[in-house]
Amino acid sequence: MSRPRTPAPASAGRRRAPGARTPVALAVPALLAIAFLLMPLLGILARTSWGDLGTHLTSPGVLEALRLSLLVSCWALGLSLLLGVPLAWLLARVDFPGKVLVRSLVLLPMVLPPTVGGVALLLGFGRRGLLGPWLENTFGIVLPFHTSGAVVAATFVAMPFLVISLEGTLAGLRPSYEETAASLGASPVRVFCTVTLPMVAPGLAAGAALTWARALGEFGATITFAGNLPGTTQTLPLQVYLLLQDSPEAATSVSLLLLAIAMAVLVCLRGRWTGGPADRSGRAGRRGRAGRLDGADGSGRASGADADRDGEPGTGSPGADGPSACGGDAAAGAAGAVGAVRTARTAGTAGTAGTVAPSAVGAATAGHCESPAPDPSPGERWPLHADVTGFTELALQATPGTTIAVVGPNGAGKTTLLRALLGLTPRARAALRLGEFDVTALPPHRRGVAWVPQDGALFPHLTALANTAYGLRAQGVPRAEARRTAQHWLDRLGVGPLAHRRPAQLSGGQAQRVALARALAARPRLLLLDEPLAALDQTTRAHVRHTLRGHLAGFGGVCLIVTHDPVEAVSLADRVLVLDGGHAVQDAPPAEVTRNPRSPWVARMLGRNAWPGMAAGDGLALTGGGHLVVADPLPDGTEALAVIAPEAVSVHLDKPAGSPRNVWPGTVREITAAGSRLRVVVTSSEAPDLVAEITPAAALELGLADGAAVWTSVKATEVTLVKL
Repeated sequence: MSRPRTPAPASAGRRRAPGARTPVALAVPALLAIAFLLMPLLGILARTSWGDLGTHLTSPGVLEALRLSLLVSCWALGLSLLLGVPLAWLLARVDFPGKVLVRSLVLLPMVLPPTVGGVALLLGFGRRGLLGPWLENTFGIVLPFHTSGAVVAATFVAMPFLVISLEGTLAGLRPSYEETAASLGASPVRVFCTVTLPMVAPGLAAGAALTWARALGEFGATITFAGNLPGTTQTLPLQVYLLLQDSPEAATSVSLLLLAIAMAVLVCLRGRWTGGPADRSGRAGRRGRAGRLDGADGSGRASGADADRDGEPGTGSPGADGPSACGGDAAAGAAGAVGAVRTARTAGTAGTAGTVAPSAVGAATAGHCESPAPDPSPGERWPLHADVTGFTELALQATPGTTIAVVGPNGAGKTTLLRALLGLTPRARAALRLGEFDVTALPPHRRGVAWVPQDGALFPHLTALANTAYGLRAQGVPRAEARRTAQHWLDRLGVGPLAHRRPAQLSGGQAQRVALARALAARPRLLLLDEPLAALDQTTRAHVRHTLRGHLAGFGGVCLIVTHDPVEAVSLADRVLVLDGGHAVQDAPPAEVTRNPRSPWVARMLGRNAWPGMAAGDGLALTGGGHLVVADPLPDGTEALAVIAPEAVSVHLDKPAGSPRNVWPGTVREITAAGSRLRVVVTSSEAPDLVAEITPAAALELGLADGAAVWTSVKATEVTLVKL
């Protein structure tokens, strides 16, 4: 019996998604548009006298016009760079009254008829114009009918291409790069020259190429303002205009030359200015390589093309990337605790965030071998005094060597606090005193405050070594010494062998460690870390946490660490500052915050059930509805937070009888693993969502599954009330 034939699958190149067929109503006009644009070019190619092309292009008049065109276009490009780059930066980075009007003035020459532009130039800079008489009487400069006039006309018409291209590139550049460079001690001019310009180089090059090509082909404004004098203002476009009257074949040949130059510029740009997709595949590939997991390919070295911009080979120390042997079991314990936190955070809504028991935190932080801290500079002690006003309002004081973990929900003002201390945000202002110095009025680069943002903000055009040495070089440290210190810090954080690599060749975790090394190497008075370990894997995080703690032990300043990880808060910090709505809810040692959290968010971060309410009778009238009985009630009307450990919650199939004072019916909504135990989220109409922690054997015996009807109970003695 013959088998039925199955059609061969279409090739990948011919496969179409459902509905991807191009509508005829759109395809026909599009093809007509292409033909319309192509026809003039075909006309030039068809009418060119190819046999006489060399003769036409080497005639004395054409060569003289070509020389003058190159001279005028290059001068116009230089003038556009001198004036247009600062203007583009101003439009991209500064808000000022009349900004829309200034941008309209920039765009005006692009839409203004060139002849009208020439008339405007004549009335502005001519001998009878507004500025022309002053230029002639003061400096003896006469622009009309002079080569300098042709340069001015070409600049007026072409400079908008540079400004618009560079403004778009600058607007797409994240300010965190420049802000981080300033926090490392680089002045605004140094930041602009060493960070901003190199990072916008592709956009600058594209704009410069278009500006030069437009200046080379300028006609209307030039002939109106500067005239058409052979050897003085007669450029190639003007030469074409004259040749059309006497020698149309020669005019066609010169037009072909200008057409070839324009097409060559556009082909070289490959869509960089117009936003075309031609160059995106390379960038996507680089992003893909940068997205490897932390520790992958850790021991590889970059090729010679990846040396830093100084052209010197790196001095990466041998060894594989990854944690050192120091720490051993302690690193494993920290990894387990972090894993428990991450797993538990998936157990339900914001009201049932993950848990980590204090014993687990203690196990994660114990047993580290001690490594020598870097020697602090003698006599350098920098106590912190800050009064922050604005969106975030608090008074902050800390002695030298203090590490403060800043925690709180999203939008609580944590990053705003760091940016206020840096002097980078109008949302909040900090009256800041470091040691004996009041740095409130100083710009960010002179405050001595180093910052590691969440994304690390490594400069993509510099290698890891050059990135780490950047702050030292900005502070005037000799190059060789800065590189040695930078290599030392890279080695300490386990990324020494990657010193030659650029950020695009690093994984997320590796890049974060380089960013941390860069901040530590800059020798700041105040260190601000915005979730510095978030991108690291569990084992590497324990190693970097240990290294960071060793440095902070000998640090003469104050360190603020924004974190959402309770292990980091407990193991690194001397104090925990809890923010909510821009205000300090609690500022206490980690042990106190762990025992008596005053914020529902912190209690949930630590894995506890946290129910706010008002004291009433023998317990608490819950904000979310229901009543909770407690063993030690507070005076009526007292606002309080009820904290219940998940292991204190019992789960039953039937309503329990006996001692429990708090019993609620509910439904199992979710079951997740938390180490060797299970976390069960129970939702109820009589109480807020409750998280219970039980053994797998107990869950099996109860036959728990999503949607199962259960009863939960909590003894009154297991409830802790914290006054708010």
